[in-house]
Amino acid sequence: MSDDLGMWTDRAKCRLSDSDSLFADGADQSAAKSVCHACPVRTECLAHALDHRIEHGIWGGMTERERRALLRRRPGVPSWRRLLDHARIDYERTADCLILAEVEIAARKMSAESP
Repeated sequence: MSDDLGMWTDRAKCRLSDSDSLFADGADQSAAKSVCHACPVRTECLAHALDHRIEHGIWGGMTERERRALLRRRPGVPSWRRLLDHARIDYERTADCLILAEVEIAARKMSAESP
């Protein structure tokens, strides 16, 4: 779970963007944040910015103001990378369980409808 920049930055969606656009001000920040929405490494990017207290730019879909607020609300987090990795794993596990439940329900419905 090391924070090896090369491991995730090569897959970042913003690597194809103008890097200056990620350091926008005011209303332009919304456009910059939109680059992050479908990024496969959004979590790693955000964790990097939080763990290293990066003060400028859009990182992981959050502005510097949003990151500062998050750091103030959760000052005792020793590793954002670890916290966000665990949260993602829990989310994916829950999503997998929900999908399986939906498949089972559909299968029961089909069985009940069959003569």
